Amino acid sequence: MRRAAFRLQPVLELRRAQERAAAVASADASRVAAQADSRATDRESALAGARLPASLPPGSFIAAMTLLRAAASDASESRALAIAQAETAALVRSEWTAAAQRTKGLERLRERYLLAQRMAEAAAEERTVDDLVTGRAGRVRDREDVPWTE
Repeated sequence: MRRAAFRLQPVLELRRAQERAAAVASADASRVAAQADSRATDRESALAGARLPASLPPGSFIAAMTLLRAAASDASESRALAIAQAETAALVRSEWTAAAQRTKGLERLRERYLLAQRMAEAAAEERTVDDLVTGRAGRVRDREDVPWTE
């Protein structure tokens, strides 16, 4: 008995490829988000450790304050970027989840198809065996009904 191919196999393969691509994109987005968070934490730590000397001439004081303000602004922008990268990573991860769900649905269809194929093959084999048994039983009965002339 010739087995029919699963007609949605090309679609399943495409979905698997899409899922793999989404997984790679998710891993990349997570890595970028982690790096952005690390940079933001480093800048925040550097800003927290910055101290002004007790006495400075007015020009140096203004320069130090300007530098601290720039560092605070940079730390704030780094944190905002880290938050945006984390949100992007979450979005990409949700796209990966959706791709995995689409793939899983087709895989379940394929499993049902293969189960139906196996059941059909088992039923065909059982019918064949039944035909052999009932055919032999019929032949034995035919021989018993015929008187032997020896």
